[in-house]
Parts: sequence; C-alpha cells; structure tokens
Amino acid sequence: MAKTQTTSASLDLLLEIKGRRRAGLTDALREAVRSGRLAPGTRLPASRALAADLGIARSTVTECYAELVAEGWLIARQGSGTAVAPRTEPRPAPPVPAVPPVHGLTPGSMEFADFPRAQWLASARRAMAAAPYSAFGYGDPAGSPELRVALADYLSRVRGVRTGPGRIVVCSGFHNGLGLVARALQARGVRAIGVESYGLGLYRALLADLGLGIPALAVDEGGARTGDLRELGVGAALLTPAHQFPTGVALSPERRLAALEWAHGSGGYILEDDYDGEFRYDRRPVGALQGLDPERVVYFGTASKSLAPALRVGWIVLPEDLVPDVLAAKGRVELVSVLDQLTLADFIASGRFDRHLRARRQTYRRRRDELIAALALAAPAVRVTGMAAGLQAVLELPAGTERATVEAAARRGLMVSGLAEYRHGEPEARDALVVNYSTVSDTAWEGALRVLSGVLA
Repeated sequence: MAKTQTTSASLDLLLEIKGRRRAGLTDALREAVRSGRLAPGTRLPASRALAADLGIARSTVTECYAELVAEGWLIARQGSGTAVAPRTEPRPAPPVPAVPPVHGLTPGSMEFADFPRAQWLASARRAMAAAPYSAFGYGDPAGSPELRVALADYLSRVRGVRTGPGRIVVCSGFHNGLGLVARALQARGVRAIGVESYGLGLYRALLADLGLGIPALAVDEGGARTGDLRELGVGAALLTPAHQFPTGVALSPERRLAALEWAHGSGGYILEDDYDGEFRYDRRPVGALQGLDPERVVYFGTASKSLAPALRVGWIVLPEDLVPDVLAAKGRVELVSVLDQLTLADFIASGRFDRHLRARRQTYRRRRDELIAALALAAPAVRVTGMAAGLQAVLELPAGTERATVEAAARRGLMVSGLAEYRHGEPEARDALVVNYSTVSDTAWEGALRVLSGVLA
C-alpha cells in the first residue's frame, strides 16, 4: 500500500460531521470513500483522537471503523492505524432485471374466472345420464351426432350458416381443423393458400410446414383485397371476414362478393375463420360468409374464445364434396373427447351457451368503452380502431414509435403486442398496438388500463 497520510481534506470532512452518532458517522465516511473525497491510502485519525474531536464516545468510532473495515471500505493494520482501502476497477453493474409481467393484454390469451363451471357441470351430469353405451367407445370420426345436431341449429340461428349435421366435422380447435382441410386440399392438387397480410404466424407456419405456398393478400380498411386473388395463383384463401384479425375490420360487401366470384370462377375455396363472430357490440353481428355459398366456403368455429381453449373442441362446416376428403385426413378414430362433445351439445341445446355469451358480451363491451374513454383523456392523439367487435382493439401510434412503446409498457409490467408481430408479406407499414381487453380479471382490469394510459400519455 502507498504511504498513508492524514490530509487536511479528510479532517475538514470529519469536522463537517461533528456531533453525529455512529450511524451518521458510518454513512458519511462510506459516502466520502465511494465518491473519492477520501482517496485510497488516506489515513484516518486514531479512534481516540476522532472521538475527542467530535465529542462522541470512542466506542462509537471504534464500531464505525470496524463496520467499514468489514465492508472493505477501510483497512486496519497493526502499527499503521486505519486508512482508506485501495480501490479496484469497479465491476459493471449487473443488468437490471425486467419487471415481471403484472398485466397481460396480448391477443390469444383470455381470462377464465368467468368460465361457467356450475352450468357446465349441470350439462355434464345431464349428458352423462343420457349418454348411450356406445358413447363410451372410440366415437364417430366426424364427431358426436348429438353435438353436430346442436351445432347445425346454433350456427344457423346465430351465424347464418347453412348446414346440416352431415356437413360438420368436429376437430380439436382451429389449428387442427385448418391442418385437416389443408391436407385434404393438398391431396386435390392445391399448392398454395392465400393468407391475409395480417394474422397469426402460427397458422401461416402450419401451412408452410405442409409445403404450401402462402402468398399475402393485402388488408386495408375494407378488409382483405379479395379482388387480387386471381393474381395470386392460389387454390384457396384463408380469410377472417366478420372481424379481421388483428386489425378488426370487417370484409366489405363488395369484397365478399369478389371472393365468392373468384371461388366460383377458379374452383377454389374460401376458408372462413369465424374466431370471435359472436362478439359484436354496436350492431347486429355480420353473418358468416358461408351462408352466401355453402359449396365454396369452408367454415371454422371453436369454443376457445366463447368458453375456453382447454376444452379443445372446434368444428368445420364443409362443402358436401369435401366431407369425405377431410374425414380421410382426420383418420378413423375420434381424438376429441366424446364426453366433452356431449356436454357441449347439452350446453348449447339447453340455452346455457346463449346466456353465457350474453354475459360475456356485456363484460367485453364495458371494457371496450372504458378503454376508449381512458385513452380519450390520457392520450387523445391515439386513434382507437377495430373496436366494433371482438376481443381486442388497435391503437394507432405515431410512425416509428411502436417498438419503443411495447418496450416501455414491458418495463412497467404490462405486456402488449405491436401490430408488426402479425405482419406478413410487405403491406403498408403501420405503427400500432393490439390490445386484448378480455385477458385479465375485472379486479386487474383497472390497474392494467391505468398502466396502459400512463405509457401512452
């Protein structure tokens, strides 16, 4: 160690803290060493002299020195007194851990506290009591006849779907159903399926993994530009006509007709994903495209958004000529729980499903209105779109700010998605957030909305 000396600077410092007790003296000396005011090698006064100078007990100074020696700020050697310890190069500060998510408002997730447990159990008991012995076998590959009958009635009444039980094939969700139909079309020679330029990458990956081309169909305020289908050279087009995901726009009447004209002229098929068609708030729901042409449109629906994805029950309404091909792709054994299918059939037929959906619509409409009102106060420059239906809204942002906004929200424990996450192909770039207002409980919604408003403000 370099030769130690007591400097006038150190004495001045000690005089500044005259009258402090041990805790104050310790903190003052620690800060003086940390800041460099007491340089490495500076020798401090003997404990007896410092105590006398400051008018405090020697034991207080002794304890202070001992604490700082233990922490490494000072060193004490026999015969050399107490001095400031040599400094090493400071280590880089460890990265500040990200704030764990407190609220998640990302699409694709839901809050399940309002799952109708009691009503579901009542339907399960009724279904179990009425189930024939054959229900405990491997099941019909097309799905439970009871569920297909209930679905045919429900979809006709609520979504305007034209079908009978024989055109319905039960699957384990949209992902499974899309794979079945894609393989059936591929067996017929289809090599490419057009997809909307905004959507879930999960489904694009599914089609690509099957070896199918997935050219992008641009989306604007009128929905997918279906007039461009002829130029894509595809055998089918995957669309979300009632409520485009994630932009929230509905396919315009002109573009609906253009899609059907393309399908008729080319012999292609429209694959209609009606993922949240039951949730419309400001006017009557937009009917399913399938109702206009059951022979050119394949309709998909699931219980994932209306009840819970854990049920793993979905359905495909098929053109008559595609039913055998899809059943061949599905195989000979039913993989969806027959008992769950029977329960869902009773849940629908008993009216419990309709009552549950009405309650959820009220909750989601209230949250949507609260989101719009909160942002009008906190961030009036943010334009909210896509909120006439569904479970999420799109918040338009100034150009170039999307990524920074998503990161700022994450630092405050709020998980949101940027619109870029869903982009495919090269559409016109937009900066926006996609906010799912169905994913948190009522008790957490107020806090999530407050954080979101703060981030956007």
